[in-house]
Amino acid sequence: MDQGFFLLFATVAVITALIVVLARNPVHSALALMACFLQISAVFVLLEAPLLAVVQIFVYVGAIMVLFLFVIMMIDVREAVLQRFLPGGNLPALALLVLLGAEMLVLVLSSDRFSVTEPSAMAEGDQIRALSTTLFADYLLPFEAASVILLAALVGAIVLARKESG
Repeated sequence: MDQGFFLLFATVAVITALIVVLARNPVHSALALMACFLQISAVFVLLEAPLLAVVQIFVYVGAIMVLFLFVIMMIDVREAVLQRFLPGGNLPALALLVLLGAEMLVLVLSSDRFSVTEPSAMAEGDQIRALSTTLFADYLLPFEAASVILLAALVGAIVLARKESG
């Protein structure tokens, strides 16, 4: 039963991710990205990681998608749609997509990291404590770098959304 739900959520996530890339309207792309994030949080629930599912919903579906939609609404959408695609640029991108997909499939099938294993018997509070200790002790620099990158993206979105005076 869990495998069926996983396949359903994964299939919908892949379809919505393709819609993100293929949709010509930026608002439709943003809404498809939000649906993809929700499917990923559903996969986290299946993996018995409710903290990651809630963080996925709060951070990505909540904060990041509001930022994306804000920027899309501030930018002139008609002009952005016209400048989005370069003529003749889809074929190399499609070839690269197929090549990377095949590479990922080979790596996943040849790896033994995705074997079926039993979840650890650690209590949920202990898992959250271990995750937070690992995040803020071992991975403090990448965590802070990600926050600086998000801040730079926010400032860049504000600069792009401003109208030129004169």
